[in-house]
Amino acid sequence: MDYVEGFVAAVPTKNKDEYIRHATEAAQLFKEHGATRLVECWGDDVPSGEKTSFPQAVQCREDETVVFSWVIWPSRQARDAGMKAIMEDPRMQDNPMPFDGSRLIYGGFQMIVNQ
Repeated sequence: MDYVEGFVAAVPTKNKDEYIRHATEAAQLFKEHGATRLVECWGDDVPSGEKTSFPQAVQCREDETVVFSWVIWPSRQARDAGMKAIMEDPRMQDNPMPFDGSRLIYGGFQMIVNQ
């Protein structure tokens, strides 16, 4: 079954166009290195919670917007190899993240329901 890598980040709202450019270029690299799909979502209705929330998780500031994205891979092995290749690809080095990467949350997930 497919493997999913998910990401949540806080992006300066003024950097939306730059983020879209960055994500579009990165999506091409992900696909070249084995990903089957990449989805990027710009926060539209992402409330702060009292105990937990997306904004709290990434320490989102008032001038930032939460983004949520995921990459679909054929397997964890494909993800591991693909991510290693992406991080070593010089094109990724030439495509700096337009946000504070230290507040990026990410993780790999085994898909258990896919309808």
